[in-house]
Amino acid sequence: MKSDTLYKIRHSLAHILAAAILEIDSKAKFGIGPVTENGFYYDFLLSKKIEEKDLPLIEEKMRKLIQQNIKFVRKKITLSQAKRLFKKLNQPFKSELLNDLQKYGTTDYEKILEIKEKKRKVKKIKYVTIYQSGNFIDLCRGGHIKKTSEIDPDSFKLIKIAGAYWRGDEKNKMLTRIYGISFENKEKLEEYLKYQEEIKKRDHRILGQELELFAIDENVGSGLILWLPKGAIIRQTIQEFIIDLYKKNNYQLVFTPHITKQKLFQISGHLDHYRENMYSPIDIESEKYYLKPMNCPFHLTIYKQSTKSYRDLPLRYAELGTVYRYERSGTLSGLTRVRGFTQDDGHIICNFEQLPEEIENCLNLVKSVLEKFEFKDFKVSLSIWDKTRKKEYLGTEKEWSFAIESLKRAIKKIRWDYTIMKGEAAFYGPKIDVIVKDAINREWQISTIQLDFNLPKKFNLNYIDQNNQQKTPYLIHRALLGSIERFIGLLIEHYEGNFPFWLAPIQIVILPINANHLSYSLEIFSRLKEKYRIKIFEPNESLSKRILLAEKEKIPYMLIIGDKEMKESKISVRQHRVGDLGLIDLNQFISRLS
Repeated sequence: MKSDTLYKIRHSLAHILAAAILEIDSKAKFGIGPVTENGFYYDFLLSKKIEEKDLPLIEEKMRKLIQQNIKFVRKKITLSQAKRLFKKLNQPFKSELLNDLQKYGTTDYEKILEIKEKKRKVKKIKYVTIYQSGNFIDLCRGGHIKKTSEIDPDSFKLIKIAGAYWRGDEKNKMLTRIYGISFENKEKLEEYLKYQEEIKKRDHRILGQELELFAIDENVGSGLILWLPKGAIIRQTIQEFIIDLYKKNNYQLVFTPHITKQKLFQISGHLDHYRENMYSPIDIESEKYYLKPMNCPFHLTIYKQSTKSYRDLPLRYAELGTVYRYERSGTLSGLTRVRGFTQDDGHIICNFEQLPEEIENCLNLVKSVLEKFEFKDFKVSLSIWDKTRKKEYLGTEKEWSFAIESLKRAIKKIRWDYTIMKGEAAFYGPKIDVIVKDAINREWQISTIQLDFNLPKKFNLNYIDQNNQQKTPYLIHRALLGSIERFIGLLIEHYEGNFPFWLAPIQIVILPINANHLSYSLEIFSRLKEKYRIKIFEPNESLSKRILLAEKEKIPYMLIIGDKEMKESKISVRQHRVGDLGLIDLNQFISRLS
């Protein structure tokens, strides 16, 4: 099926949904019903309460309407006629959209706000189109199928109900949004639903709670993470790996405060360009302080604490720095969208000639991360400027050409394929993004390497060159994992909570069959505890219950100790998700782990 045909079917199903709601609630007021990536939704102001348990009933009404082979009739009418029609139908949201079309030439809320702010001229709208399908009439551009016989009645499903402010504005009324999904046929629908079940199984918010990794508490605040002991072990293990990687590559660790005076963000430009993502200022002794949304201004301030010469470059600063950014409560999601998060932030200050080698070093660090976490499927994008819009960027054409070529050469040198993203560069320079695919082929951006011609000038950074002249250095922003929180969220979903041995919060559990086997179990515990994270599940419950608990906690190895194991001075090993490995000598087991 062509994508435009599927689009028309999904759009038509949104209208059929509205027609079904009209049968249930004749006083319903209709918002909008657009197509989504995998289906459609429609927003309603209802006079009767509808819950998710009612969705199968609504689906059945939709199928009955589809069986009637209803036609989608398009009519072009004047704006005045449309206003009279929807006033008569008592549909205030449609009337509001028509008033906006008359006044601003568009119904796009963001464009309307922009027109109001900049007082732009608007194009006069004389005519609009409406579609009628059965008893339902909608203000709509189209497109639609000709009649409902083109819809496979088993190819769609209503999946959830949510609240949504009219036009996305908190000041407006809360509407009921009903979501549906739709595909070419029943098989594609079932395939999608199966995939969604797999996603649900891997949901880091559910697994994080079940495995006792992290918590979010309303008394602390939305989007602020409490790391529980097991989650803290995973986080600490990752941090130790990444800090060790820094040290091996001649990075200098720095630490910076969580708040700073207003002036620092005035210099950096964040107050001008990033204020809406920053929290309100804190008044301290009549001065304004802000929670930091970025670490880079601090790192550049550290650079300025002493005079630098060309011999000092490159300087590589690294920090696991916690930053705070304002996110609307509706956008927050577990670890992947938070208000306070820690970046594995690196900033490299170097000269023009050092750029190619430093970029290559950054890519090799990304390579180390991909290998460590076994991400074999990934892609690389190179975001460059658009020469036709030079006014939108800082720096000369020579600087941009050199920077872009430096990034290209570095990517080619480590033999990675990449995609050019024209016009997607930051205003201060081009960037490389690395996007990994998880175990079920979802894409997650992790690493980024960005060149910056802007901040060194804003902070008046300089170094003394070989000719005793002051020069402005280049700045590379570099993150390997991105946000630690988001990265761990990705790992939980990628591994489905079955962490590799080196990352597992509890790596080994010893299961003595009964109290007689505790003494030998403690001997094994003593031999392993220095090197491995290990626990004993004492025989307070049956062995089968304790094995089930260990499987539920996704502990990689269980060592079962009974009479036979004691007699032969061995251990019976059971591996999570694999099963029994048999009777093994302890030294042989340790060798296997190594």
